Amino acid sequence: MGLALERSNVDGVVVRAIDVDQSACQVYAANHPGVVTKVDIATLAPDSSLIEDADLWLLSPPCQPYTVLSSQKDSLDPRAQSFLHLIRNVLPGLVAREAHPRYLIVENVAAFETSNTRQLLRDTLTALNYSLFECLLTPLHFGIPNSRLRYYLLAKMSFNSQGFPLSKNLENDKVWRCLPTREPDADWPDNFTEPMMTPIEPYLDAKLSAEEALVPERVLAKWGRLFDIVLPSSQRTCCFTRGYTQLVERTGSILQMNEHLDTKTVFDEFLQAQSEGDETAVQILKQLELRYFTPTELLRLFGFLSLQQPVNERPFVWPHGISNRTKYRLIGNSVNVNVVTRLINFLFRA
Repeated sequence: MGLALERSNVDGVVVRAIDVDQSACQVYAANHPGVVTKVDIATLAPDSSLIEDADLWLLSPPCQPYTVLSSQKDSLDPRAQSFLHLIRNVLPGLVAREAHPRYLIVENVAAFETSNTRQLLRDTLTALNYSLFECLLTPLHFGIPNSRLRYYLLAKMSFNSQGFPLSKNLENDKVWRCLPTREPDADWPDNFTEPMMTPIEPYLDAKLSAEEALVPERVLAKWGRLFDIVLPSSQRTCCFTRGYTQLVERTGSILQMNEHLDTKTVFDEFLQAQSEGDETAVQILKQLELRYFTPTELLRLFGFLSLQQPVNERPFVWPHGISNRTKYRLIGNSVNVNVVTRLINFLFRA
């Protein structure tokens, strides 16, 4: 979120970053020194000096209460309570003291759209005189080859009854499927026109050895048929989650580095050999050269690293001692920097 603000057109600085995860705080501190605080939001009071008088809040609360991969307990999930406390108690208290943010952006999984928490969020913000804009966006909207669909709510304090000057036919509770780019008096489409997509290849590490990040044989033999497999020339990848490399289904795509072979043909040959009791059947799959995306490659897809790093931009760094497993977990829990940058620009322009 902080990097998205730095890259936006808004002349602003991060005054405070708050997270309860120790590793996340370490990574943030390495890239944005002096602003991160490890604290449970559920313990914050409306008069806390950590949160008062900030113009913009960028919020990415836990998604587990709403994701289809979990039990979807919604507002009853203990992991939802810190965000609910922030909305129910802290924000109204700040408004009463006139120390509230004028702008907010909230990010979560797409299933948040139908949650009780989302309705509470809308009701609270509307009662506090915020104007709202909601959308479901994916990096594919912006030509980035990753289908990480996410819900976003943008809010701005209404001045003289002026909120988002969108379309004259705007429905206040509508969740948009695109980010409007036309003039405010135009009627915008409900869905986006897919842009020219960038292939995966520019996001890949140029000097990766043939043996690095390969999927282990035991995983290939047991679970290989469940992978979402893409080629360097492909223009889409599935959503990467915190369980990438640890779980197989719905955690992210796998790269097939050998583009000369047909994936289905090779897997059919493997399954046939496996069904006949061939203990070396997995060797058939190895010729596909299936490997995981590396953390650095995911950082490019998520926008933490630019394909062409600007001269004046600080490179993203990992602090010493962060394991690959932790890197994948943190990236899977994060946001797409490029998408959030667009949203910040839209929020302050609209």
